Amino acid sequence: MPVSQDAILEALRHVQDPELHRDIVSLGMVKRAEFGGPRLFLDIELTTPACPLKDQIEGDVRAALRPLGIADLEIQWSAQVGSSRGPDAERAPGIRNVIAVASGKGGVGKSTVAVNLAAALVADGARVGLMDVDIYGPSAPLMTGTVGRKPEIREGRILPVDAHGMGVLSMGYLVPEGQAVVWRGPMLHKAITQFFEDVEWGERDYLVVDLPPGTGDVQLSLSQIFPLTGAVMVTTPQPVALADVVKGANMFDRVNVPMLGVVENMSYFVCPCCGERSEIFAHGGGRSTAAAHGWPFLGEIPIDPAVRVGGDEGTPVVISHPDSAVAQAFRITARTLAGKVSQIGRLGKVEV
Repeated sequence: MPVSQDAILEALRHVQDPELHRDIVSLGMVKRAEFGGPRLFLDIELTTPACPLKDQIEGDVRAALRPLGIADLEIQWSAQVGSSRGPDAERAPGIRNVIAVASGKGGVGKSTVAVNLAAALVADGARVGLMDVDIYGPSAPLMTGTVGRKPEIREGRILPVDAHGMGVLSMGYLVPEGQAVVWRGPMLHKAITQFFEDVEWGERDYLVVDLPPGTGDVQLSLSQIFPLTGAVMVTTPQPVALADVVKGANMFDRVNVPMLGVVENMSYFVCPCCGERSEIFAHGGGRSTAAAHGWPFLGEIPIDPAVRVGGDEGTPVVISHPDSAVAQAFRITARTLAGKVSQIGRLGKVEV
């Protein structure tokens, strides 16, 4: 006789989501458990299609059911990204989570990280928007291969430009090429407001926002206009960059934006000819700084010429060289980030 559904669910109560530290039954992740002959069919809904620990959950599920004599098991996976939105949910209601990608200083590859994290989330099946609010130096059009394209206007609403499966909006689309943007704070505030209120973003699991470097009007306006799920700080390993990471994180703390974690970019270089590893800008500073301040560490991104080529040619490296070490580093980092966003949505906080 088949094992009862109650017995199956009771066994699965011993399987925890590794990010949320609660069992998958109470989290509502088990959507179906029924037999088709001797085979048990399970439908499990993850909290993100970019789940970093899906294999671990599967292994724990199979181990939990083994004492019941269930060896013939087929798992169907789905995903439903939770929303971190609060009382402001009527504004841009289709956006579930807003992730600010920031840096304390310029030159650390913040925009490169933002674009590739967005592309990696798309590759895992998420619905993603990329908002480039680096007003004075927008780079999303170049990095996504959309230079010269203009957003469509439909019924008075701006439609993001489609690129590599994500919706992209940038000041670079709205200002003639080569023309400088010379705006004071109130104009910046108005532009960012329009990027949310006048744009038809549709349904987006994640809106990745590429901020200008430093701490200033754009960061403050964004946190006031549209409550953020959290911030990602991008740094290189050397002390001069790490000092500014702390300043940037302190700014986000003052406006009640959680730290989702730190990404160490340009972490090391592996010679393609001899395989020797060189730590050009030192190594490990991002991880140690995150640990010292109680922030999550999201990942290390190596130096690879393919990243530069992809940025210049408009195809993120996670798409142009998906099997490369640097693309895999971006994908692991994006999945770790998605796990932290799930914690915000379900637990109301980020756990290190």
